[in-house]
Amino acid sequence: MRFHHYATTLLMALWLTGCAAQHTTQPSLYTRLGGMQAIDRVVENMLYRVADDPEVVVFFTNTNIDHFAEAFATQLCDISDGPCQYEGPPMDRAHQHMGINDAHFNRVVEYLADAMAEEGVPLAAQNELLGRLAPLYADVMRRQ
Repeated sequence: MRFHHYATTLLMALWLTGCAAQHTTQPSLYTRLGGMQAIDRVVENMLYRVADDPEVVVFFTNTNIDHFAEAFATQLCDISDGPCQYEGPPMDRAHQHMGINDAHFNRVVEYLADAMAEEGVPLAAQNELLGRLAPLYADVMRRQ
């Protein structure tokens, strides 16, 4: 009888531990990216890389770069479940008729990834953010 009581108690403890482990929540992607300060640093780093690329910087010629940096940082904050709400234009309208091709798009993604790495964003958070941004490809390329 005593063995049965201990076995039942042990099983109950293991079950509760398992339940507790299943209910632990991982910090938001925004938090894992490093919050708004890290996002701002990543965007600035990425834009320096874009500025050094004559084939990509042409797409920013008529752009208020400060406004773009703020809007892009807000979009990254929003898409990573941060406290921001992106209210800019949809991606297809923002990029329409710019002549962006796959090479240009991929290069900017590469600059973003390199900037995240250089700014110390953990690889898992980098990959998750890029995964969340990937569906925007179709919108960006829709009206080229």
